[in-house]
Amino acid sequence: MPIRYIEGDATRPTGQGRKIVVHVCNDVGAWGRGFVLGLSQRYPEPERRYKAWAAGQEGRPFALGQVQFVEVAPDLTVANLIGQHDIARKGQTLDVPPVRYKAIREGLGRVRAEAERQGAAVHMPRIGAGLAGGDWGIIEGIIEEELDAHGLSVTIYDFPQTTTP
Repeated sequence: MPIRYIEGDATRPTGQGRKIVVHVCNDVGAWGRGFVLGLSQRYPEPERRYKAWAAGQEGRPFALGQVQFVEVAPDLTVANLIGQHDIARKGQTLDVPPVRYKAIREGLGRVRAEAERQGAAVHMPRIGAGLAGGDWGIIEGIIEEELDAHGLSVTIYDFPQTTTP
């Protein structure tokens, strides 16, 4: 089934059944810009758990390609996927963007296993293409190979653009 693109808020995934909302995190423990602002407003637990994981309190590696699954409702899990090395700081010019495609691929493999285990659909914003600086064409291909090609339902959310008169 092809990837479905809709305009909406990925923190409020649509449809019936179990859902996993995937987003990309960095490997330095920073949380506070981009998609996570809305995510934390709606569900504070993924931020709390991510920070504990980064502080070494989760008992598993906090490293590129790893994923932390946080249940926020009986039918909704948030996947904190570490697919970004370091962060782009305001005003900083980087030769290499923080996104790490290999880590996103590895993490999406973990998401696939969890989605299959739960019988869940996968929902996400355009992961890795915002603050992480990734090329959406490359990331979309990874999503197709790691999730879509394995028969998982994938919905990508584009946040509605507001226009000012």
